[in-house]
Amino acid sequence: MAGGDLKQRIVAQNRKARHNYIIEDTVEAGLVLVGTEVKSLREGRASLGDAFAERRDGEMVLVNSHIAHYPPANRLNHDPLRPRKLLLHRREIERLRGLVERRGYTLVPLKLYFDERGRAKVELGIARGRKLHDKREREKELGWQRDKARLMRARS
Repeated sequence: MAGGDLKQRIVAQNRKARHNYIIEDTVEAGLVLVGTEVKSLREGRASLGDAFAERRDGEMVLVNSHIAHYPPANRLNHDPLRPRKLLLHRREIERLRGLVERRGYTLVPLKLYFDERGRAKVELGIARGRKLHDKREREKELGWQRDKARLMRARS
């Protein structure tokens, strides 16, 4: 669903998300940031490892995303782990709330990037957790695909 994929500058990706979750849909959301966070993001100093989105006081918030301090800002820096408000339409927030509360989905950030207009965006995955046996099965399948590709290259 994320538009403008041509000129995205990806700052951070959550590679573990696709291993730990089954991503059923994606949503693009804007981020409310302070100046030092934007400067740090432009340097590529962010992590989405343990991050997730939740609803607080009628708003969506990105929790546990780490944006490193911006060294030149000195004591005027931001808190690296502060909750960051996500910019979504009210209808979209209600739809996501319904999915999370009624159906047990989780909102996982997949990537953090700047769009073609230079605005910070986050791509949220509407996800269901994978069971351990699903992870093993998927790993086996991916291993077989790699081996098959290797064999095909060797034959030609």
